[in-house]
Amino acid sequence: MPQFDWLSQFSEMIAVTGRLEVHCVYGAPWRIARAPSGSCEIPYHIVLEGRAIFEDAQTGSTWELLSGDILLLPQASAHVLHDGSGYTASHADHRLVSAGWTLSDNDGPGERLEMLCGRLFIEPPHDRLIRNYFPTHLVVRTMNNHDDKAMASASGRLALLLGLMRAESTSDKPGGYAIFNMFSSVMFTLALRAASESDSAPAGLAALAGDDRLVPAVSAMLADLARPWRLSELANVCGMRHDLFARLFRAALGRSAIELLTDLRMSMAANALRDSSETIKAVAGSVGYRSPAAFRRVFSERTGMTPGQWRHLAIEGE
Repeated sequence: MPQFDWLSQFSEMIAVTGRLEVHCVYGAPWRIARAPSGSCEIPYHIVLEGRAIFEDAQTGSTWELLSGDILLLPQASAHVLHDGSGYTASHADHRLVSAGWTLSDNDGPGERLEMLCGRLFIEPPHDRLIRNYFPTHLVVRTMNNHDDKAMASASGRLALLLGLMRAESTSDKPGGYAIFNMFSSVMFTLALRAASESDSAPAGLAALAGDDRLVPAVSAMLADLARPWRLSELANVCGMRHDLFARLFRAALGRSAIELLTDLRMSMAANALRDSSETIKAVAGSVGYRSPAAFRRVFSERTGMTPGQWRHLAIEGE
């Protein structure tokens, strides 16, 4: 039996969209400062050529980004990118292109940088999954060699995608905005897969996805959210004692398996509530709650509003 594709269902459930905002072509010295973004936004930066120093204002961490690196900021924190020289940045000119993004360049004489800067968007309440299960920043390194091994990896396929994104960003032809929206969704899913394949995946969903011992539990949850899962049953799916399973799961994710299950259920329920033909009782049952009252309580705790209020706002906003 083929393994359940949990990553596809997860990506479809949270429905990531995105847009390119700035195509940077700089010579050092240069500097970019970004204020915190909204809770439903994930800023991203893609280094196409050259290098950049990333500084996270929230954690104080510093990271050198190289050509082919993708930086995602799931917590949408304030951050700075610069060339590392310490010199005052050269003046940059900005020109809006018809596809909707800005071309920004300068006359700096130093090392060249080409970088794409944009934003991914995730509708509430799915942003909770991002805040709870992703690190402050996530760096994914692509593989630019084109042998069979590289192309079989997510990093190799990301490199091909970045080539398409680079080509589209230099074009001013119709459809660019829509194409980058689709590219953004693919980039997010491939980046999560690539991070899970890395030997140094940060704690969170990427680390969990890269642990073959624990992935069967996530697949089982998403394949049947209506089942009244117990910790011992999820441990059995992974062929482990429940105490070992609980310890490994929390170490990888930073939260318990039952916490993840609850958040996945509430995200799936939020999507189902958009369908006005489904009763709240039916939606509750579809995500494992026999008691509508218990479902309302948990949904309200996770989203800050009742299922009825969420449905009203969701339908009104369509």
